[in-house]
Amino acid sequence: MEEMTIRENMRAVEDRIAAACQEAGRKPEDVTLIAVSKTKPVEMLREAYECGCRDFGENKVQELLDKYEVMPRDIRWHMIGHLQRNKVKYIVDKVYLIHSVDSLRLAEEISKEAGKKNVCVNILVEVNVANEETKFGTTCEDAKQLVQDIAKLPNICVKGLMTIAPFVENAEKNRPFFSKLKKISVDIMGENIDNITMENLSMGMTGDYEVAVSEGATCVRVGTGIFGARQYML
Repeated sequence: MEEMTIRENMRAVEDRIAAACQEAGRKPEDVTLIAVSKTKPVEMLREAYECGCRDFGENKVQELLDKYEVMPRDIRWHMIGHLQRNKVKYIVDKVYLIHSVDSLRLAEEISKEAGKKNVCVNILVEVNVANEETKFGTTCEDAKQLVQDIAKLPNICVKGLMTIAPFVENAEKNRPFFSKLKKISVDIMGENIDNITMENLSMGMTGDYEVAVSEGATCVRVGTGIFGARQYML
């Protein structure tokens, strides 16, 4: 069987997002498809770019920086991996959105470095909804307080929440986690906190993004579904 091209893969993912939106009574344009390009060569990113993709997600700061230098400037770079505080200074003026802010100390570092570069950084607070020991993220119970604390910092703006759901064979098993994140975002919105919007819910990956869309995802992070199985660099 011939492998599908990146163009065909992207069209298939977009069609499935559109179908999930239609079923949920949502508009497809309200969902941003982020092509997760970690470990992928620049040639593959360029191919996705030529298909109209402008949102790319990276896990590692160095890889993001390397690609940032050689890819077109109208790309919106999303930092979706765990971010170490000592790496913050390299990306605050280069990323469109940091999805993985899971502590006040990290937020303070982002605020400090953003102030030095006179930029305002958009972030999402990462919530470990499934309570997995191997995952980063604040707890569901602490999410609201963390958002309130970050909201007081200068040069940083909370735009919503993110979660990484468990790896499952049956995507429906992750529905409760997506539903819970949506509920937390609604609760936080109800607090009317200054410097906060809950316009973004970053949830859903290759195996479960349709379920995530039906539960209110505004950003889905799809890597394998676009680029094929991941090649890890040694």
